[in-house]
Order: sequence, then C-alpha cells, then structure tokens
Amino acid sequence: MRWALVKVCLAVTTMVVVAFAVPLGLVVRELARDRAFSNAEREAAAVVPALSITTDPDQLERVVASAGSDAGLAVHIPATGGRAAVDLGRRRASDEDITTVRRLGRASTSEVPGGSTLLQPVALSTGEMAVVEVYVPESEVSNGVGTAWAVLAAVGVALVVGSVAVADRLGVRMVRPARRLVEGAHELGEGKLGARVPEAGPTELRLAAVAFNSMADQVVQLLANERELAADLSHRLRTPLTVLRLNTASLGDGPAAEQTRAAVAQLEREVDTIIRTAREAKPRTAAVGPGAGCDAAEVVRERMAFWSALAEDEGRKVRVAGVDRPVRIPVARADLAAALDALLGNVFRHTPEGTAFAVDVHNGEDAVIVLVSDAGPGISDPQAAMARGRGSGSDGSTGLGLDIVRRLAESTGGDVRIGSSVLGGTEVRIWIQLDGREPVRKGHRGAVRRRRSGRAVSTRGTPGRVSGGSASP
Repeated sequence: MRWALVKVCLAVTTMVVVAFAVPLGLVVRELARDRAFSNAEREAAAVVPALSITTDPDQLERVVASAGSDAGLAVHIPATGGRAAVDLGRRRASDEDITTVRRLGRASTSEVPGGSTLLQPVALSTGEMAVVEVYVPESEVSNGVGTAWAVLAAVGVALVVGSVAVADRLGVRMVRPARRLVEGAHELGEGKLGARVPEAGPTELRLAAVAFNSMADQVVQLLANERELAADLSHRLRTPLTVLRLNTASLGDGPAAEQTRAAVAQLEREVDTIIRTAREAKPRTAAVGPGAGCDAAEVVRERMAFWSALAEDEGRKVRVAGVDRPVRIPVARADLAAALDALLGNVFRHTPEGTAFAVDVHNGEDAVIVLVSDAGPGISDPQAAMARGRGSGSDGSTGLGLDIVRRLAESTGGDVRIGSSVLGGTEVRIWIQLDGREPVRKGHRGAVRRRRSGRAVSTRGTPGRVSGGSASP
C-alpha cells in the first residue's frame, strides 16, 4: 500500500509538472526572443529620423555610430537620382531579403549565421525605400532562457520529491497501523492473549483497531470464564471427595477397602491435575452489581449444616456465630459457598480428627468479615500459603482454595489475611468491602473485637467499626 501510494503520487505529480513546466519554458523562450527584437527595433528607430531628413553617407555614418555598433547596425540606401546604392555597416541579410522588405514595405526578420536580423523599411524623401538592418545574435535571443529553464526544472524536481516524501509519510501513517493490526492478529493467533493494537491512524484503521481489541478482550474473557468455571467446578468436587476420603478411612482393612481408598486417591489426583491445568490463567472474579448479592448468614448456615455432619463423625467441635440475622454482601451466593467450602475443606484435610473449628460473621457499617478459625497446628508461614494460593500449588495442595477466597474478597475491594486464631490454630479472615473501595494491601488499622470466655480479644488488621459477637466452642 505504501509503495502503491508513492507510485501514484509520483505519476500524478510528474504529469502536473510536465503539463505546466513545458508551456512555461516555451513562454520564457518567446519572451526572451521578443525582448531581443524589441531592443533591435529601438536601435532601428534611432536611425529612421535621420534617413527621413538626409541620405548623405557621412551624416548617416555618424548617426549609425551614435545609435549602435557598426557590427550590429547597417543601413541600405537604394540608388536614387543617379547616385549609386549605399550600404553603411556590415551587411548580413541577403539581397533577396532586402529586396523583399523594400517591395512589401513592412519589417521582417531573417535567419543569418550566428543569429537573426531585423529588417526595418524606411521611406526616403525621394520616395524610395531604405532598409535598416539590425543584427540580433543568438545569445541575445536565448539570454536568460537557460537559467529560467533550470529554475523551472529545479522547482519541478522539488515538487516531485516533496510529493513523494509526503506520499511516503502518508503511506507510513496508513501502513503502520495496518501492520500493527496484522502483527496483533498473528500474536493473538499464536496464543498471546495480551496482544492489543494501538488505536491510531486513519479513521477506518482506528475503527478496525477498536474492533480487534474488543474481539481480543472478548476472547480473553471467554477463555478466562472457561478456565475459571473448570477450576471452580473441579475444586467443588473436592468437597464430596473429602467426605469420601474421610469415610474410606473408617472402612477398616480388606481388599475392597483398599481398592476404594485407591480409587478415591486416584480421583483426587485427577481432580488436582484438572485444577492445576485450569489455573494457568486466573481472571479476577467480577463483583455483582448494586442491589445483587446474597445473604452471607444464610449461606454460612447452609454450608455449616453440611460440614457439621462430617465434623460430628470426626468428633470435631463446631461453633457458628453472627448468623442470627441477615447479612447482605455484594457477592454471588455460589461464589461465597465455594469460598467457604474451600476453607472448611482445608480444615478437614490439614488438621487431625477432633480439631475444633469456628465460623464467625461480623457485620460492620462498611464491611463484612468472615472468620474461619481452627484449633489445629496452624500455618508456620502465612505469606507462603497466600503465595501458593496465587501460584501452582505444592505439597499435595493445588492452592486454588485460597485463590478462590482471595478473588472473592478482592472483587469487592476487600482482601484476605491469614493469622493465628484464638483457638490456637489458623484464622483466615475474609474482608468483604460493602462500598466497593479499593483494598489496602499492606495492612489496615483498627480492630475487630471478639469475645471468648468474657474477654475482649483485639485482632489487628480490620478497619472500621464491626459488630457481632461469638462464643467459645
């Protein structure tokens, strides 16, 4: 496209330059010729009055000498009254040309070696016709023509070069966005989902770039939704798998029991593989719009009813607090249920049987806090656990559980913290922001007060005034 535009502009400009330069060159040559012969006519006119008065050769020689050079001016007087013809100056025109001018009685020009001559007839007092001859050299006729043609040629070349340069810049302006669009399409086709095209260039290419970027965003969103759905569904399978694994532990010994435990372990490994594969690209969970969401208290009661049955089988003490009244949060019901299942599943997977756990819901003016705590051995490195939640998982853990919880909290402008619980084990705090503010990543100032055996315990890192009590298990 770029070179095609340059060629078209080159052809058009060349045609325009030729169409104007050639006639201008011819006009300049004619003007120079007219100027030279006008000068010759003025020289001839200086002799005409003298010829009208006298034909004396001596006087005419003085007039010719004063009017012009002897080499360029000549006077031809015919024979009259018995006097021979007189030729003053250097004669260059032929006798035929001089005779023709006398007969016709009007000025004429003739070509002679080295230039041209102007033959001007002058009527004498005797009735005869004298002829004044003025020599015009070729250098006078073409004086300034070469310079003018050179200027015209330079201007024409400059116009052509300038038009080509402008066409090239315009071509670059058109081709560069098109090339970026092609490169972006290739990158997107190669799987680089972050490929985007700058919205620059002509209007049509800008619109194409906008459409391409919109398409790329849609593709990324579709793939992200697909991966998130696969990961979330796979992780939710781990809830019944945890129940199956715990139940198979009570089957005792025997071939059937071993086969069942092996099948459950194999199924668990396959689910973990699906989760790790799906987590290659993790989109941020989108917060629901205003007025939507769910009742956190109701979801907590529902999920705790499910996990309490399993906790009873393992001899675990369970406490739930802060769910006696509705607590609206801007989170989808299924997302909150998945986050709770992920945290409670971790409790059953990573703490020994008989370990107590609790779920507290604290409802504040601008935030809701969900605390999941246990009396297990705790987490020695909470930062590493959160990093694993953002990574690929290790030590038999996919890390998706904490990642699901983190994305749920961050979708509202909140965050997730891991610390020590009052039960002696791990406490995972989910801060769900109600007003959609951006989360403060490096710690909050304030306190969340919880009551345990009549004491007020202050937990750092929870801003705002939060209400809601809990009893010890």
